[in-house]
Amino acid sequence: MAAQLAPGHVSAKHQSLHHFVAKAGWSDDAVLAAARSYALPKMQNQGPILAWIVDDTGFPKKGKHSVGVARQYCGQLGKQDNCQIAVSVSIATAHASLPVAYRLYLPEQWIENSESRSRAGIAENISFQTKAQIALDQLRALVQSDVPRAVVLADAGYGNDTGFREGIQKLKLSYVLGIQKKTNVWAQGTGPLSPPDYSGQGRPPKLPRRSPEHTPVSVLELTRSLPDSSFQTVVWREGTNKTLSSRFALIRVREAHRYYWRSDTPAEEWLLIEWPQGESEPTKYWLSNLDAQISAKDLVYTAKLRWRIERDYQELKQEIGLGHFEGRGWRGFHHHATLCIAAYAFLVAERSSFPPSASDFRPSFEVPQVPEGWRPRGSPTEARAT
Repeated sequence: MAAQLAPGHVSAKHQSLHHFVAKAGWSDDAVLAAARSYALPKMQNQGPILAWIVDDTGFPKKGKHSVGVARQYCGQLGKQDNCQIAVSVSIATAHASLPVAYRLYLPEQWIENSESRSRAGIAENISFQTKAQIALDQLRALVQSDVPRAVVLADAGYGNDTGFREGIQKLKLSYVLGIQKKTNVWAQGTGPLSPPDYSGQGRPPKLPRRSPEHTPVSVLELTRSLPDSSFQTVVWREGTNKTLSSRFALIRVREAHRYYWRSDTPAEEWLLIEWPQGESEPTKYWLSNLDAQISAKDLVYTAKLRWRIERDYQELKQEIGLGHFEGRGWRGFHHHATLCIAAYAFLVAERSSFPPSASDFRPSFEVPQVPEGWRPRGSPTEARAT
């Protein structure tokens, strides 16, 4: 970028840009809020905000000194490997989406290692949080912003976390969250047993009785017990090359995580099941607290809207350079991402000025020529490179 902005003063420009990204004390939250405020009205010109989408993205790394790097699951690679993970929330309409919150996940070994913290510039007030806890903080901040409330979407990495679901409920938000097939629920018409009869001594029992003959079932077990008539084919949108459809069932359930320690009975909610024709078992499950009268098509459409965040990450990495940061510090990692998201907000806003039928519009850029023989600072000399 330094060579493109000032071909005749590359070294000086490189130093100033490096300071701006890696060390300058400007606020990521303020810039993200400004980018959101710029793009939001233009996005809403094509339709309302339908979803707040929670997800994370990985950045493979070879070394061990980049802030937050650890051996953990990396979605980009589809396996456990050395990487950094960032948690984000995107706002989405039917035609556009934009990340509005972004935070690096720090594994526990980074929180506990004072030398690594100091070297990476991690503030003392930053403590360990799971990805779900980071996402809840982001949602709490978003509730206080000017963004219209919308249904929260996330995959099973978040939806399987009971604390995450309960946290969303406390924020009085709706959700459609992926869950794993082993998640236990109470089928409609069933629930925990009432507490034992009071003996007259001590405190009256409040927790449910436990019985091996009366237990919840996994969503996979429950699905296998359903008749074929429970499933219907639902079309949720027109894809680029074909109409997107699959087989779904919707049933009312109550979640049953550690039910024996709960004195209250969870409210009924939707269990949405996708079981494509020809598959030996269902491929996806969701829990949702959306209205009991919602149609199958509307619930499926909402659940499937989560795909937009994958497009965000694809474009941010391939077109904007989200994964190109080569520094090691906390501040630089977030500053780089913030600038990428601000640039992406401009593209989202520009695309929103076109009709939805032109949503695949891509602006073209004329890239200035880099001076012959120029190498980034820190690159090997010609002698070392041979």
